Amino acid sequence: MGLVQAVKGAVGGVLADQWKDFYTVPTGLPSTAALFAAVPRGTNAGRGSNTSGSSNIISNGSKIVVPEGYGLLLFQDGAITAFVAEPGGYEWRSDDLNSQSIFAGDGLVSTFIKQSWERFKFGGQPGSQQAAFFVSLKELPDNRFGTQSEIYWDDAFLNTQVGAVTRGSYTLKIVDPILFVKNLVPASYLQPGQVFDFTDMDNAAATQLFNEVVGSLAPAFSLYSNDPAKGNRITKLQQDSIGFAQSLSAAVEQAYQWQSDRGLAIVKTAIVSIEYDANTRELLKTVQRADALSGARGNSNLQASVAQGIQSAGENGGAAGLVGVGMASGMFGAGNLQQPTAPAAEDPVAKLKKAKEMLDLGLITQSDYDALKAKALGL
Repeated sequence: MGLVQAVKGAVGGVLADQWKDFYTVPTGLPSTAALFAAVPRGTNAGRGSNTSGSSNIISNGSKIVVPEGYGLLLFQDGAITAFVAEPGGYEWRSDDLNSQSIFAGDGLVSTFIKQSWERFKFGGQPGSQQAAFFVSLKELPDNRFGTQSEIYWDDAFLNTQVGAVTRGSYTLKIVDPILFVKNLVPASYLQPGQVFDFTDMDNAAATQLFNEVVGSLAPAFSLYSNDPAKGNRITKLQQDSIGFAQSLSAAVEQAYQWQSDRGLAIVKTAIVSIEYDANTRELLKTVQRADALSGARGNSNLQASVAQGIQSAGENGGAAGLVGVGMASGMFGAGNLQQPTAPAAEDPVAKLKKAKEMLDLGLITQSDYDALKAKALGL
């Protein structure tokens, strides 16, 4: 009985595999799908009758359509035999006996007899395995990263170590499909009906990539904030998705060789949030104050602060208070702020000189000056 079944299966399989087929992208794919098998369209709108062919044999003359944004990997007995990167329609041609088809001009007698005999030896199954897989050449979105606790890095601008909890996402691109399949994709995904998706939490390979990205965040922040071309400012990071992506990609490559070993590259990033630790927040406040008091704006701010102080001193301590504020403020040169050398506190001439300078600058009125003069001269 086994012999009869084997012969029947061998002949039936040969007959079914004579049909040319039409292979294309399966329906219902997620936008983040990276690798998946090309599927035959045995029927379309009720037409077509190629529904019994072997799942691992592609008949000569079959057409495979490669859409925009995808490449095509061809397999023979588990080995990659070809890669197509351009979109368009392609015809399958193989020297393998099981791919021969009378519809492709491979002959009638040799096709049936040789294939039937070979399949008979394998219990009715073809003794070969052929497959076509589509691989995405687009940017693959929604690859997320995040840290549960603070990560720390040396910051050139703050001149110290800073820490933060961060989360965001990045786009990933397969830049070398052959390396990607050979060195990363598990064999379980090289089967019909399987989809390799980087965002699938059940995908162990994708989980490993997530962990490697998290492990590279601190070096990436360090690379970015210590790059003079970026102004050494970590605060620019959320505005520079491509610049930080380059730093993150460089950190990942240095630690895990994504591009050279796996054919993968990080293209863009989106930082959703950065929550700095308490010490870093205090440092950033200090930097913000320093920024506000630097340059021409700093002079304006300081002059406004001194004027406010003089007003308060005048209200609280009269003209005498104004002298103290004037001496503490360092006085104003012509459009410039200087640190003065304070004269002896009891020198009435020095007090009058300071008061006259304040009068000339418009910081006190004539009546304030007269009051200070009378007090300094003991009148």
